[in-house]
Amino acid sequence: MANKPSLPKGTRDFSPSEMGKRNYIMKTLRTVFEGSGYQPIETPSFENYDTLMGKYGEEGDRLIFKILKSGDYLAKAPAGFLDSKDSKRLTPSISDKALRYDLTVPFARYVVQNHHQLEMPFKRYQIQPVWRADRPQKGRYREFYQCDCDVVGSTSLWQEVELVKIYDRAFTQLGLDTQIRINNRKILAGLAEYLGETDRIIDFTVALDKLDKVGVDGVLKELTEKGFSEQALSKVKTIIQISGTDSEKLTVLKKLLTGSEVGQKGIEELEFVLAQCKAIGLESSALVLDLTLARGLNYYTGAILEVVSTEVSLGSLGGGGRYDDLTGIFGLKNVSGVGISFGLDRIYLVLEELDKFPANNHQTTQCLFANFGASEALESFKWMGKLQAKGINCELYPSSSKLKKQMDYANKKNIPFVVLMGSQEIENQTAMVKDMAGGEQTEKSWDALLELLSKDKS
Repeated sequence: MANKPSLPKGTRDFSPSEMGKRNYIMKTLRTVFEGSGYQPIETPSFENYDTLMGKYGEEGDRLIFKILKSGDYLAKAPAGFLDSKDSKRLTPSISDKALRYDLTVPFARYVVQNHHQLEMPFKRYQIQPVWRADRPQKGRYREFYQCDCDVVGSTSLWQEVELVKIYDRAFTQLGLDTQIRINNRKILAGLAEYLGETDRIIDFTVALDKLDKVGVDGVLKELTEKGFSEQALSKVKTIIQISGTDSEKLTVLKKLLTGSEVGQKGIEELEFVLAQCKAIGLESSALVLDLTLARGLNYYTGAILEVVSTEVSLGSLGGGGRYDDLTGIFGLKNVSGVGISFGLDRIYLVLEELDKFPANNHQTTQCLFANFGASEALESFKWMGKLQAKGINCELYPSSSKLKKQMDYANKKNIPFVVLMGSQEIENQTAMVKDMAGGEQTEKSWDALLELLSKDKS
């Protein structure tokens, strides 16, 4: 007996109903992105090993799925690495490609390879899957979609303001109330100076980024293991305990970072974005300064953002930030960029839990033509062709089964109308149309049928 097939952990199949809901989210995001001048691109699902490795920090690099070289991948592997089971040093010799960990580094590679053809600033959006060898749990998968929009070639802080508004506009259209948390990596660099650990900002931010998961004690424990002094740990507690309004937090921060040029620059940038967003106004999102927001990716250099639902506790629904020289790692210097990402899967879970998906979001067929036999099916195909040319989705039941079976099919697929064309209707060039919701059945001319279905589509 053959073994029953299964899915790899952290991956999923999606039913037509689920795909309807996912497409609803993606369609909403595309509309918002394009409304602000962002254009779509796509990049390959895998990149060269060297393109991805070393860009995300030690923890991120560990979660990258590596692809073995084609053919006999062990043929040229150093025997010493094999014998010692030194996987870290062995991997580059047996793997030359990897699945993308996010969409930002591949985008940076795209910009470098195509910058002579791009109009700067270049605004792009991208909706594609990414892969991470993470521990699967609710809202966290090994294969998932990211929906990114980025702009490169501009250092203007108005870009950050625009991205905050994009978050707000998208979640407003999706019907979700959110909190947008904001901080600045320059402020974190200034805080590292305040701790007396300027050269260890990565250790500091990686630990701080885990605050929501491990709590204060967990952050302090990790920093202790990294060798931070008692004095530095005491200052970390002070930072974490800063509270109050955004204005009050900034007042405390300015005093702490009096001697830090980079820290003061970060405060200045943050104040600009906060002030402009307040002046413009947000609809369904609250913009809040969070001094413990770090975002663990090493390439961020300025503003950093994270979005959470205020209605469901499920981690972040999106995040992003400013990266001043990500393209520099590929040889193209001084091309600043800033971007944000939406987590499609978590947004789906929140909408599902709150029952906020539109009722007809997975409806693909607007009317079903019942099948009464060969001549009726032929006439139905002629009407269907004209409807489809008008953008109306319709289908013919494939066999002349009992009418009840055909009606059951329409109900199960949530098809709102069934068209019944017998010999009498063919002679009159009309169609009997049944409204599946109300049960009414009326005779329609071609023009009347088109009007009904066009109205239903809108």
